[in-house]
Amino acid sequence: MTTSAIQRGARRLAAVLALAPLAVSADWDNINLTRGVTPYSQEVYQLHMLILWVCVITGIGVFGAIFYSIFKFRKSKGAVAAQWHENTLVEFLWTAVPAVILVVMAIPATKALVMMEDVAHSDMTIKVTGYQWRWRYDYINEGVFLYSGLARTSDVARQLNSGIDPKTVDNYLHEVDRELVVPVGRKIRFLTTASDVIHAWWVPALGWKRDAIPGYINESWALIKEPGVYRGQCAELCGKDHGFMPIVVRALPEAEYTAWLEKTKAEQAPKTADSASAPAVTVATAQ
Repeated sequence: MTTSAIQRGARRLAAVLALAPLAVSADWDNINLTRGVTPYSQEVYQLHMLILWVCVITGIGVFGAIFYSIFKFRKSKGAVAAQWHENTLVEFLWTAVPAVILVVMAIPATKALVMMEDVAHSDMTIKVTGYQWRWRYDYINEGVFLYSGLARTSDVARQLNSGIDPKTVDNYLHEVDRELVVPVGRKIRFLTTASDVIHAWWVPALGWKRDAIPGYINESWALIKEPGVYRGQCAELCGKDHGFMPIVVRALPEAEYTAWLEKTKAEQAPKTADSASAPAVTVATAQ
């Protein structure tokens, strides 16, 4: 390969690298880690971006040195390999510098892990139990629970020979028959377990996923800042219908959440013995 060909290739590579950020920025949010809607998810996002740029800069430095050496000291230019086998300074640097980088990255990573485990001062607790293939949500201290499974529209469309085009089904395989309803602005403690096999409860917008293990309880927390609908799914290979365990969290303003909670309590309130067993009585008015 001639020097001019190498130079042309280098210029083309430089042009591609210069235009790459423009192409990526056009759809960055769809290919990058989600920022999420909780304090923890945003902490994880910042950690991700920090380590991403550390990796980018390290890669540019390492591969830049390799390509420079290949180009500068190529055989066609008469370069002759040096006859030495070790250099104390170089060996110290390539050991010490990565160690320092790892220590620097470990500090924010440890901070994020500690933050994830801090469920103290929670405003409410929800127990999440995984079943094949649905979820049960118990609102601790509220006397309310609900089961959430794949929406009927998706369940029918996924069957062989259903005659339904999945593309015509809204949120195909990501819709449920009953949503987990939570309030915004409250720190929610999640207790995650399972009744049969290992599942994993995962909503990317919350910034974490937790294994649901039979006979064991994992703790997590979330404080959702913005009202909205946030979707996820089971992230563990829990059986043949593993792909059909979606999760939908609906975050409501406090007033709307309170109204939903009171309505659900009324629906699930046990009927009294008198009202459940006494027949209806019609009273005739004497004329």
